[in-house]
Amino acid sequence: MKNQITVSYPQELAFTLKMQENEFKNEMLKLTIVKLYELGKISSSLASKILNLNRVDFLELINKYQVSFFSYKSEKELLNDLKNA
Repeated sequence: MKNQITVSYPQELAFTLKMQENEFKNEMLKLTIVKLYELGKISSSLASKILNLNRVDFLELINKYQVSFFSYKSEKELLNDLKNA
């Protein structure tokens, strides 16, 4: 079962972005899910499932929004993980 939320926004916002209403709604969903992924709140697997994308398409989407697939906060953290792999 899917839950639904309603977001109020100025009517001219979609127009300003040169998007049809459905296109704007889809874009807002993508942005929300990508941001939740970026913040580490959801996994890439869950994000892909919510957006109905395969893993490769999700990676392309986050790249479009300049979000890294790697969630390392520092080079030291990355090197430590590589050392322990």
